Order: sequence, then C-alpha cells, then structure tokens
Amino acid sequence: MKSYFILSMCLLFLTYYFLNFNWLRYLVVIMAFISFSVCIIRAHGFPRILAIGMMGSGIALEIGQGGGIEAIVDGILFVLPLLCILTLAPLLSVPLKIGGYFKALDSFLGNMLHNPKIFFAGITATLFILSPVLNLGSVRLVDEFLSNLKLPSAISSKLYLVGFSTAMFWSPYFTSVTMVLYYLELPVGKYIFFGISLSLLSLLLGNILLVAWEEKHPLNIISTDISPLERWERNRLVMLSLYVSSLLLTPLLIEYFTEWSMIVIVSLISIVLPLLWGTFTREWIQLSPHWNVFRNQTVPMMNNEIILFTSAGLFGHAVQDTSFALMITGFLNTVAHHSFLLFAVCVMGIVITVTYVGIHPIAVVAALAMQLEPNELGISSIALAILLLLAWSLSVLLSPFSGINLLVSKMVGRSGVEVGLLSNGFYVSLVATLGILMFLFLS
Repeated sequence: MKSYFILSMCLLFLTYYFLNFNWLRYLVVIMAFISFSVCIIRAHGFPRILAIGMMGSGIALEIGQGGGIEAIVDGILFVLPLLCILTLAPLLSVPLKIGGYFKALDSFLGNMLHNPKIFFAGITATLFILSPVLNLGSVRLVDEFLSNLKLPSAISSKLYLVGFSTAMFWSPYFTSVTMVLYYLELPVGKYIFFGISLSLLSLLLGNILLVAWEEKHPLNIISTDISPLERWERNRLVMLSLYVSSLLLTPLLIEYFTEWSMIVIVSLISIVLPLLWGTFTREWIQLSPHWNVFRNQTVPMMNNEIILFTSAGLFGHAVQDTSFALMITGFLNTVAHHSFLLFAVCVMGIVITVTYVGIHPIAVVAALAMQLEPNELGISSIALAILLLLAWSLSVLLSPFSGINLLVSKMVGRSGVEVGLLSNGFYVSLVATLGILMFLFLS
C-alpha cells in the first residue's frame, strides 16, 4: 500500500506540473505528507530522528514567520520534483536486467584481465557509465563480476568509489546534480560540459593512482584466456551503448526545445523509456516481474531517502531569510569577497564535516543552494554548482555513513573509515584540489 501512495504522489505531481490546477496542488501535497508519514513509521535510527526534527522545525518556522499553510504547501512543492526523480529513476534499469546485457558486459570486462591498466579503466568506466542508470546497483553488478578474482580489499575500495563518485558530478539522473541545478535555476545544458570535464579528469586521476598502487602491489590476475565476443554479446553491448546514449542525449534535447524542468524531464523518461523498450522489443512478459520488484521491493526500501529529502527540502525552504540563515549567508558572502579560495574551502569543509558525522548531504547542500546567490558572491552559477557538487561527492566518499561507503564496506569486509578515508583519502584531496581550481577558473 505504501508504494501506491508514493507512486501516486509522483504521478499527481507530474500531472500538476503540466495542468497547474489549484485543487491538484493541495492534493499532491496531502499525498506527500501521507507518503512521509508511512515512510517515517518504517524508518529507523538516526535518519528517522533527523527527519522528524527537520520536518517539525520546518513546519514551526513556516508558521512562526507568518507563512502558515500556504508556506508549508510551497515548501513541499519545492521538494516534490526531487522525490519524483528519486522514486522513478530505478525504472531505467529494468530493461537492462533483461536479455543478457550484463552477461555480455561480464565477457567484455573479462577480456581486459590481461592488462591491469586496461582492466582498471574498464571497471571504472563501466561504473561511470552505468551508475547514473543503476545507481548503487552498478557497484553490486561489478562486484559480482570481480568476486571470483579475489582482489585485495584496498583495490576494490578504490575501484568502486572512484568509478561511482565521478558520475555524481555530471549526470542529470543523479539526485545530487538535479537538486543543485534545480535550486540554482541552472539548465543542465549549460552545466553538463563542465560537469563531465571534471568527472573525466577525476576518472583519469583515479586510474593513474590505481596503476601506481598496482605497481607496488601486483595483483597477479593475468589472464591469457581471451576469446572473441560472440555475435549476440556484441549486439547486446551495442544495444546497451545505444540505451545509455539515449539516456544522456534525450533529456538535453527535450530541455532545449521545451524549457521544462530537467527533474520533470528525467522523471518522465524514467516512466516512458521502459514502456518504449517493451514496445519495440516485445518483451512485455519479461518486463512484468521487474515492475513487480520495483513496486513491491525497490520503492518500499526508500524510507530513509524519502523522509530525508522531504524534511530537508521543507526545512531548507523554511530557513530562508531567518536570522541564522542570513548570518551564515553573510559570513560566506564576506569570505567570498575576500577570497574565492577561502570561500570554497569553507563550503567544502561545512558539507564534509556535516556529512561525515552521519547527516545526509542533502540537508546542508540544499540549504546552501537555496541561500547562496551567485550574483551577491560575485561568481557564476556554474562555478557555484561545481563547488556544491564537488563537496557533495567527496563528502559521500569520505563519510562512513554514506550509502556507497556502507555498501562497499560490506562487500570488501572493511570499516567505513578504511574504505573512505584510508583507501581514498589521497584521491579525495587531489580531486578537491582539481575541483577548486576549476571553480576558481569559472568564477
């Protein structure tokens, strides 16, 4: 039943976006509160406490400032696009789970084992490409392929986090990108070149460090059993490439011609593309079980994400123009006017510190994105977006409480501190330097 509330909320919001009926505005907000309520019951631990605190504080602030019900409605509507993309994006992976696409990918990666440099590049590039579509599922997929190789846990930690994190700089299918650009009112088409540039440079840097590590710690996984891919495998890889390419180009073209919100575009694509896939391949029977898994398992497992995004969005909306928010904004504006470098270090320090102790980066990044005005800071919107996404991505790498860190920790049998700080701390410092240099250049 919970899944139906959440999915109905998403569909109602998409309908409201295009029809803009006032009664539908209130109905979708009611559905959002119902979804939040049913998710908060199932959530546990610190995320539940944090979400209740932010939701209660947000409502109290909106009422205390005289905004009342209308202000609360506006705050929820402000975050609903993010809830839509968060909920619907996993549908993009459904076609890829059918028909041997991942098996063909395994064969392709297996032919790279003879050369560590090519092997590392293949693994990280695969994560770079598939992470926007599969999210953490891309890491699980690669881990299944690598499980038989018995790689050292240190190199697995580096491979997974380098490949996954770089996609967080650029992909419109990542909530980090869509949220920051949405709040900064920056079209993806104007940003994506710079985001991809930073991602590719970070990917190159990560591979250089991986090769340097391997030279000191030889892996001994040389394979001479290189067999040509079968025809069906080559066809599947071509179809996989076309599918991913369409995911990247289609939203940019739609945004250019329609000027719709990118979050709405991506949400619509998440619904429509699997339907088109089923129509052209006539694999409806194979699609059906995966839809049931999405409805009955994937959506119900989003408790923490839904409550954190909903509460953080409302809290971020409510905290605008409060004395505390104005104090923080004033401090950062003052720092920026003295030194862009010091401003960048302060923003990254705030985000990384808050995330490292277990608070989801959305709470602080959303507040900063809504509070900071590029014109007042004297920087471009693209530069501010790069900085906020850099801080988000690196904080996720370092925090032992982040989703990717917890997943990799479980896979390699190491603690979150070992996976994040010890295995990837040097890489994080170099990427931070690279990202800040790009920020200063774009400012």
